[in-house]
Amino acid sequence: MATFVELSTKAQMPIVGLGTWKSPPGQVKEAVKLAIDAGYRHIDCAYVYQNENEVGEAIQEKIQEEVVRREDLFIVSKLWPTFFEKSLVKEACRKTLKDLKLDYLDIYLIHFPQGLKAGKDFIPRDDKGNILSSKVTFLEAWEAMEELVDEGLVKALGISNFNHFQIERLLNKPGLKYKPVTNQVECHPYLTQEKLIQYCHSKGITVTAYSPLGSPDRPNAKPEDPSLLEDPKIKEIAVRHKKTPAQILIRFHVQRNLAVIPKALTREHINENFQVFDFKLSDEEMATILSFNRNWRFGNIPG
Repeated sequence: MATFVELSTKAQMPIVGLGTWKSPPGQVKEAVKLAIDAGYRHIDCAYVYQNENEVGEAIQEKIQEEVVRREDLFIVSKLWPTFFEKSLVKEACRKTLKDLKLDYLDIYLIHFPQGLKAGKDFIPRDDKGNILSSKVTFLEAWEAMEELVDEGLVKALGISNFNHFQIERLLNKPGLKYKPVTNQVECHPYLTQEKLIQYCHSKGITVTAYSPLGSPDRPNAKPEDPSLLEDPKIKEIAVRHKKTPAQILIRFHVQRNLAVIPKALTREHINENFQVFDFKLSDEEMATILSFNRNWRFGNIPG
């Protein structure tokens, strides 16, 4: 089974990466170090997570210890939509590179398609609490991001939380120089994203699944929300394979040829989430898991 997803640039993105959303400063550095020691080479970051400085410290320590070289790692970060103005794109990317202590990113994604009013607030709002959008679109941001590729600051570009209409707009942009190599979206058995994945793959765009375990530590969780890790049918499949429910949920994406970026903080979970290459779900089990789809989103998309 491939441990990489091949991008349209022919670069290989490790299929299992470490997610760092909601990884608190004070813990994320140790998590990244443990992950690199466990064999992870793909680390997913973002400016808005406010922890890139610690992620960078961990990467540097592991490079200095000669556990890895920079070229062995696959580092992804994201442009937050308050930085869509051309003059702000490069500034945001340079800040991320400075925090991560890197010369380049393997992929730089647009975090969300809807531009937001530039300023210090991540989610700018008016007096009534309405979100303030920006007239600057992701198409303008993309042009500035293409310059980052030309300057060697970024190897490839991608998108996140884009639907097929938004992807179509980008692909049809006059003068498009670089196509997105991946679309990072929420994806798990309750939100299987089959149509979107099919569409992306038909356009040569890989898909990266975030919240693959159902984001149990999300801030907006309610007690009555469905829990993937507690789903009896997932547990049943896990028992059959002598694996954990988390490993089944990650393996499900690997077999769909999706990159998958579970977040973990403890040594036990970090190691467990990476041990998904020594078993295979049957076609019947894959079909069973796909049948759980209920278009249920755990994440809140601003806008």
